[in-house]
Amino acid sequence: MAQQVQGVIAPGRNEPVRVETIVVPDPGPGEAVVKIKACGVCHTDLHYKQGGINDEFPFLLGHEAAGTVESVGAGVTDVAPGDFVILNWRAVCGQCRACLRGRPWYCFATHNARQKMTLLDGTELSPALGIGAFAEKTLVAAGQCTKVDPAVAPEIAGLLGCGVMAGIGAAINTGNVGRGDSVAVIGCGGVGDAAVVGSRLAGAAKIIAVDIDDRKLAKAAEMGATHTVNSRTTDPVEAIRELTGGFGADVVIEAVGRPETYQQAFYARDLAGTVVLVGVPTPDMRLDLPLLDVFGRGGALKSSWYGDCLPSRDFPMLIDLHQQGRIDLGAFVTETIGLGDVEKAFARMHEGDVLRSVVVL
Repeated sequence: MAQQVQGVIAPGRNEPVRVETIVVPDPGPGEAVVKIKACGVCHTDLHYKQGGINDEFPFLLGHEAAGTVESVGAGVTDVAPGDFVILNWRAVCGQCRACLRGRPWYCFATHNARQKMTLLDGTELSPALGIGAFAEKTLVAAGQCTKVDPAVAPEIAGLLGCGVMAGIGAAINTGNVGRGDSVAVIGCGGVGDAAVVGSRLAGAAKIIAVDIDDRKLAKAAEMGATHTVNSRTTDPVEAIRELTGGFGADVVIEAVGRPETYQQAFYARDLAGTVVLVGVPTPDMRLDLPLLDVFGRGGALKSSWYGDCLPSRDFPMLIDLHQQGRIDLGAFVTETIGLGDVEKAFARMHEGDVLRSVVVL
C-alpha cells in the first residue's frame, strides 16, 4: 500500500521550498523504498530550485543520503529490508558498452525507479538526481542502494552519496594523483575540500588550495592543504607555478565549474599534466582556448562524473578508511537541521559559511 510521508519540494523556479505530504508507492520490480536517516544539502539541490538543471517542476529535493531499506520489489537480491545503505545517483546497468568493457563507473545507461512519487493531488514529482531524499521515505531503483557498515553515523555516511565522493574520486579515480605529486584544487567548497582529502590520501607531496574566501582556505588547510592562495588578491596561475618550481602542478582539479577558473586550471598545470573538471557548469557557459595551447601543453583534460566512482567498490572502502581514522568524513558536517530548515540552509550555503548542512530525520 502506498505511504504518505513528509518531504521538501521546490514548486517552481526560484520559489521558496516547502514541506508537503508525499505519496510513496510500494516498490515495483527492481525498486526499493528507503527510510531516510540523513541527507546533506548539496549545491545541486539549489540548482534544481533555481531551474538550472531543467524545468520539470515540482522537484522532490535531496540526494546526498543514507537510510535503511524498508521494502524491496520483485527481483531485488543485492539489498534487503533492514540494510543500512548510502544512496547513489548512478545505478549501473551492467549491460551497456562501458559496463561490458569492464568500466562500469562510465555506465551509459544508469537508471532510476520507474514509478513516480506524487503529491496528494496526484501531481508527479521529479526526484533530484532520481533520489528525492529530503523526505521521510523515498522510492529508488535498488541499484541506487549501496550497503555499508551501519555503525557509521548516517549524517556522515550520506555525504558519500554526492559531494564528498565527487571530490575524493576526482583526485583518486579521475586525476590518478600519485605519491609525490603536486596538486592544485581551485574552489574550496565541499567538493574541493574532498579533493584535498583525496589528494592527501593518495600521497600528494604538495596540495595547493585556491579560493577567494579566506575562511574556506583556512578549512582547506585543516583538511590537508599544504599551501593556500587567495585568488581575489593573487594571480593563482603564477602562485601555483611559483610553488611548484616554476612548472605548474601535476594535477589541477577545478571544483567551481566556470570558464575563467577552468582557464586558470589549464595554465596552472605542468606540461603533460592533468586538468580535472569536477565543478558543474551551466548550459550557457562557453570556453575559449587557443587550440595550439591545447596541443602544445600535452597531458590530459578530463571531466569527472561523480568522481568516476563505482559505489559498490568506493563507498564501503571510504567508510572503512573513516572508521580507521585515516580520513575524517565528519569534518564536512557543519550543522544538522530538520526538514523545515532547508530554505535557511540554502541561504547559509550562499553566504559561504558552511561545508554541509545535513537534514537528520
